[in-house]
Amino acid sequence: MSPVSGESVHAQLKWRYATKKFDPNRKISAADWRVLEQVLILAPSSFGMQPWKFFVVTNPKLKEQLPAVSWGQSQPKDCSHMVVLAARFPTESSDIDRLVQRTSEVRNVSPDSLAGFQKMLSGCLANGSIGTIEWSAKQVYIALGQLMACAAMMGIDTCPMEGINPEKYDEIRYRSATVVDTAGRSRASRIFRRTRRRGSLERSSTQAAQTTHPAARRTRRRCPTTHRPLSPTP
Repeated sequence: MSPVSGESVHAQLKWRYATKKFDPNRKISAADWRVLEQVLILAPSSFGMQPWKFFVVTNPKLKEQLPAVSWGQSQPKDCSHMVVLAARFPTESSDIDRLVQRTSEVRNVSPDSLAGFQKMLSGCLANGSIGTIEWSAKQVYIALGQLMACAAMMGIDTCPMEGINPEKYDEIRYRSATVVDTAGRSRASRIFRRTRRRGSLERSSTQAAQTTHPAARRTRRRCPTTHRPLSPTP
């Protein structure tokens, strides 16, 4: 399998943006969605614990209910697919047992050879280093980032949303919702994509070039919005 070129990665990540308006008539194909589901399943997490649960929402009746509990935002209703990423907690010793057993199966080693690993995990659980809601939520965001990046590589629009009412999501059926990601096809034109503001890395490289003589910095200042050179300061 050939790796994706750096140019392609850069181009697709520049193409990506947080889509505010989805076209409800344009759906993600079943084949493409199967790939994105595997992207979530394969997402990394601390110790490989995967303290999360993912709910995929495509039912139109359920989606109609979600803007009211998502700060009035239309993406949950209009997107093709929506994923509710929920933190699973508390972590229990049985979760560690399952992880060790699965690791022994995948690596084709005996569970006894992983006794040190299991002891270390149990110690982290006992002292609160893992297993808390805060720790679980951090892992959820790793999965979210992987989902968004891979969707961009496939030319699929997404929009992450923290603006939700978790208690109301619990009532609907999505317990412990941490963040959601809506996915589909944007209504935006290609012109809109081309005219988006530059990314922070490009601004940072400009700023790095300004770390020379103070007199030179004064002549290289740029507008933070348009990036056009400003008049030299006196």
